[in-house]
Amino acid sequence: MDQVEGPGLRGKRTRIIELYTCPPDDATVLCADELGPVIPRTFPPAPGWSPDGHRIKAELDYSRGPEKTWVYGALRVRDGQQVTMTAPSRNSVFYQQFLQKVEDANPIGDIYVITDNLSSHNSLSTRTWLEDHPRIRHVFIPVGACWLNLQEGWWRIFRKAALAGQSFAGPDEITQATAVATAQLNARARPWIWGRPAPPTRQLRRRYVYCL
Repeated sequence: MDQVEGPGLRGKRTRIIELYTCPPDDATVLCADELGPVIPRTFPPAPGWSPDGHRIKAELDYSRGPEKTWVYGALRVRDGQQVTMTAPSRNSVFYQQFLQKVEDANPIGDIYVITDNLSSHNSLSTRTWLEDHPRIRHVFIPVGACWLNLQEGWWRIFRKAALAGQSFAGPDEITQATAVATAQLNARARPWIWGRPAPPTRQLRRRYVYCL
């Protein structure tokens, strides 16, 4: 398992940016993260009026029980393609299942997975599982530097496409919305390029010369 070297932020940041800008030959660079929990919500009917003219208020039924769902995602940097999976929990078992999906989607070459230091990402169970999958190499981002993970930017697009303004009755509807939004976003995916584009060159129409 390949981990970021260096005691400070600078060395780790440089390592990750090098993977974005100059990836190794015949290797795939992905950014992985979990979104959630996405919790099913059901809204009651609109409030009515009582016979004596008082407004009847209905409380919002907001579920925070075992039906919460986590969305796993991995962004392939070179072409913007995404692999997603939903799970009822965020633990080592489901993370290993997700890594298996990532490996199946990238059957050739080494796979560099840029992710955070969540306990399930570096647990004994996950490290043991990775020994049987040597193509997958973890690169952990520094603590407090989530901006180095391009998956965070994809989540912002995903929320608008799949979750904004939606009411889900159960985990199955969240899974369906995730699959539909992922397919739609993959259909128009583009490579993710690290860094800001160069500012446009300003062309001056007139140049004035002042003589003293």
